Amino acid sequence: MRDPIMSAQMNIQTLAPSSNAWLKSYYYLRFAVSAAWVALAFTVAKSNPPLAAIMLVAYPAWDALANYVDARRAGGLGRNRSQLLNVVVSLVAAIAIAIALALGMNAVLAVYGIWAIVAGAFQLLTAARRWKTSGAQWAMILSGAQSALAGLFFVKMAGGTEAIGIANVAPYAAFGAFYFLVSAVWLSVSDILRKSPQAAR
Repeated sequence: MRDPIMSAQMNIQTLAPSSNAWLKSYYYLRFAVSAAWVALAFTVAKSNPPLAAIMLVAYPAWDALANYVDARRAGGLGRNRSQLLNVVVSLVAAIAIAIALALGMNAVLAVYGIWAIVAGAFQLLTAARRWKTSGAQWAMILSGAQSALAGLFFVKMAGGTEAIGIANVAPYAAFGAFYFLVSAVWLSVSDILRKSPQAAR
């Protein structure tokens, strides 16, 4: 008869690489999309208001879609409540930004600030929950915390008189891209190190 404890450990070891394989692809994809968004924000969209408006709405909408897909791959929305809430908040933010565009960029930045605070908190909770089963979560925790801090800065800036454009949001997205890249590379290196002793046997 098999030892149930040994059986559970073997199951965890079998599932972890699979989970990390998905997260690795997911983080690389999030990095690529965010990096492309930042590049467009600093170049073409900076002097193209219609494109900038579309991109400002698309960014939280993409975050909602990405969290939805990730939660589905990780056991469903019912088991990933923080991501479910992130999906809802990001969709609401996308709609609110579309409405705020008619009021001006200060209103848009205020909505971005509130969204960054709430979404950052949910991202931090998701990373904390995954800490025991997935690698590179320290970077996601830092990303969530920094998102919340950036949100506070956005809200404060939105109440000022400084001219605001999509380039003001771009650094926030750039830091997000950086943390996704760090997480993806961390998981890639971890996979290599895990396989190296096995290959040497």
